[in-house]
Formats: sequence, structure tokens, C-alpha cells
Amino acid sequence: MNIFVELIIKTILETFYLTGIVIVIGLLLGVLRNNTLKNFQRSFGSKALMITGFIGVPIHEISHAILAVLFRHRINSIKLLQKPDINGVMGYVNHSYSKNSVYQQVGNFFIGIAPIFGGIFSIIALMHFIIPKSYNKLIQILESGLKVTTLNTSMAQGTINSYIELFKSIFSLENFRNPYFYLFLFISICISSHISLSSADIKGASRGLGIIFVILLTLNIFGLSKYISEINVIRYNILLTGVLLVAVILSIITYIISLFARSIKI
Repeated sequence: MNIFVELIIKTILETFYLTGIVIVIGLLLGVLRNNTLKNFQRSFGSKALMITGFIGVPIHEISHAILAVLFRHRINSIKLLQKPDINGVMGYVNHSYSKNSVYQQVGNFFIGIAPIFGGIFSIIALMHFIIPKSYNKLIQILESGLKVTTLNTSMAQGTINSYIELFKSIFSLENFRNPYFYLFLFISICISSHISLSSADIKGASRGLGIIFVILLTLNIFGLSKYISEINVIRYNILLTGVLLVAVILSIITYIISLFARSIKI
């Protein structure tokens, strides 16, 4: 009995190591997104949703669709953008899958969280073309994370300092002199305003999360998890956190801008 309990606890921890960062930051992005849109709506009315949604919603839905195809789900219908319905839905991807396929069931988790990464990679691509110095700095930070051999206070402090420098790099005087930088800001705001997960996204992802747990439990039962290197798990989480922090930084900036906009009446 004790062995079974230990296996369950170990599997729960491993599931958290693999998915916890995405879930926690996904929830944070949801809080920022909801408050940001409320502030914009107070300033500009319901049209604020369409202004930011014109770019943000299609990227959100296309992200779902791409992962649905990769995990061999059948896309039944798709709407990249529409006026908010009574539930506030501005787009959707209806897809189905075979419950007999473990691969397709696991896919539910990745399809559900896809908009976070679709939005992040879209913003990083914009950085590459519009603010290449900041893009190169971000890549350096991510690459350094892959070289980590242990977790300690100095490493954590160094990572924090790196992201502070990245923030300064993005909002440098040089960038403010670049007219295309304002285009980057506008598009990033649109993407960040719709990067978080809807309740339907979370529900879909939770189905896949359960299957991931079962797979890890099976690996633990047969003693196969020992082949997963601890240092690689650490590097995976550092890399994942680094990528996700880009979304957090820009979502916080978008929220701050919305606070200033809240006093504007149009």
C-alpha cells in the first residue's frame, strides 16, 4: 500500500514538473487578460474587443487548429473571428478525436494550451524582424538556460537580472526612435490580450492532463522513469519558463497600458 501511495505522489510531482509551469502561468495570463479587457472596454466600449481581437483571436484559434492537425484530430468547424456572442466567444475550433487513441487523447492537453505558445512565438517572430537586438538577447537567455547543470540562488538571480536587461532592451531609447517599434507594441498588445486560455480551452486541456498522468504512472510502475534525466527536466523547466515569461512581461505591459486607457472616454 505504501509503495502505491509513493508511486501516486511521485507521479503527481512529475506531472507538475512537466505541466505545472504552463498551468500556473496560464492562469496568471488569464487574470491579466480579463482585467486588461475590462479596462479597455471601460475606455472604448465593446469595440475594444474587436480592435484587439482582429489580430489576437485568429492567432489564438489558428494555434488550436495547428495542434489539432498535429495530433490527428478531425476539425469539424472553425471560426477565426466573429463578434462576441452572448458568452463572449469571438472564435472557435470544434474538433473531435478517437477515444481509442492515446496519442489523440494526450493531444487534448497541447491543443488546449496551444494559444499561449502560438501567441508567444508570434511575438518572438515580431521581435526578430522589428527589434532584432532584443530578440538576440532573448535567444542568449534561452540558450544559457540549456547549459544549466544545477539550481542555486546565484543562477536564479542571474536569470532574473537577464530578464530585467531584456525589458530594458525592449524599451530602450533606440527602439522608441524606431517607428516600427510602435507597430510591434500594437500587435503585441493585440496578441497578449487574447493569449490566455478560455474555459473551453482549460476543459479540453484537462482531458489530456489526465492521460499524461496515467502514462507517467505506468512508466513509474515499470521503473522506466529512471531513464528520464533530472538535469534535463530542470533545463526543460528553465527553457519553458523563459519562453512563458515573454508572455507575462508583455501581458503586464498591456495591463499597465489599459490602466492608463481606462480614464479615456471615446
